[in-house]
Amino acid sequence: MKTEVSIKKIKSDAEELFRKGDFFCSEAIVYSIKNNFELDMPDEMVAMASGFPVGIGRSKCVCGAVSGGILCLGYFFGRTKGGDKKVENTLKLANELQESFRQNHGCLCCKVHTQGMDMGSGEHKAQCISFTGEVAEKAASIIVRELNLKNIDKE
Repeated sequence: MKTEVSIKKIKSDAEELFRKGDFFCSEAIVYSIKNNFELDMPDEMVAMASGFPVGIGRSKCVCGAVSGGILCLGYFFGRTKGGDKKVENTLKLANELQESFRQNHGCLCCKVHTQGMDMGSGEHKAQCISFTGEVAEKAASIIVRELNLKNIDKE
């Protein structure tokens, strides 16, 4: 794993992956973080994010970008054994990420954010690209902060 990353590049890469149509929001975030941190993460972790776009399986519930960011936090900080108390920190960090999004946009509901928009069209796609970049940036910032890594953008 790299100990020095560009949070701006993580954001930009996630946005571009969505813009080009390579991945949807949650997948783009996981992929960007995986590649920029050079994680020994199986590609199946990106696949695990494939059910979250358009508000979890197109249900338009929780924003898929937020789900993708929380998946990444879970990768770094989550537990793998029952009863492990580090889950408390993971929940705190996940709450920080979702609360940041909620403060910026009022709610986590994809249906609210996309009301009246033509799915996949200009306005909708631009908004989701923006949300993808925002959440990738916030998740990466939390990871960098919590692991005492270096954000090379601050040089």
